[in-house]
Amino acid sequence: MKSGESGGAAGSRTPGGHLAVCMLASGSRGNAIYVSDGTTAVLFDAGLSGIEIQRRMASRGLSPDNLDAIVVSHEHNDHVNAVGVLARRFGLPVYINAGTLRAAERLGVLPQAVDFACGTAFRINTLDIRPFSTSHDAADPVGFTVEGDGRKVAIATDLGIVTAMVREHLRGAHILVLEANHDPDMLINGPYSWPLKQRIRSRLGHLSNQDTRELLKSVAHPALQHVILAHLSETNNTPHRARSEVGLALDDVRVRLTVSSQDRSSKLIFTR
Repeated sequence: MKSGESGGAAGSRTPGGHLAVCMLASGSRGNAIYVSDGTTAVLFDAGLSGIEIQRRMASRGLSPDNLDAIVVSHEHNDHVNAVGVLARRFGLPVYINAGTLRAAERLGVLPQAVDFACGTAFRINTLDIRPFSTSHDAADPVGFTVEGDGRKVAIATDLGIVTAMVREHLRGAHILVLEANHDPDMLINGPYSWPLKQRIRSRLGHLSNQDTRELLKSVAHPALQHVILAHLSETNNTPHRARSEVGLALDDVRVRLTVSSQDRSSKLIFTR
């Protein structure tokens, strides 16, 4: 296992022939993930302010003017805060399932809302996207796989348990974005109320570092290139704890492992 980020800013789009991921933000105060194959660019969730997402994209040489769509995982504010604003400002279609659209009251009027169903793939220009159900306390939460140029990115955050369906969708990915929300000891001994601790630990809550380690152990494969740990709790986890625990699943595999940040965007991370 190696640790560190790869790639870097590459203009308003990524070079053709590669899938690339940029973690614009990840955590309880806002989430947004940029994925592109050099022809099509999609924003998965937009949980910061619109201005902050634009600023973070610009810091990596990216522009919302070149986005083709926004895709929404679920209706919690840290995932949808700027979806409506950006969609209206840049005339973007929003791909969102019916349950999430009904629950996301703050979106306002969207230029175009495109419905999708879990288990049914859809295409945005050159990218094939397949949504899959996750276990979280939301109306109809989903994770995603993204395929283009013969490469696959899988995104699985905000899930309380790992189901066989989740594992199946994550298999074969070249880049994995996985939740590693909390360290169990930090959570139990931390300042949160007992009901909130129970919610986080429940089947509708968030994965611990150990849960993510076991998930990664079950889906790691020789072609896996990069694992990005996401949605870390600022109160109940640390990057060092997450990296150390989850990294145990990669001792025999040459894979880059990085931890995404709440406060700054990552570099562009490219498939090979």
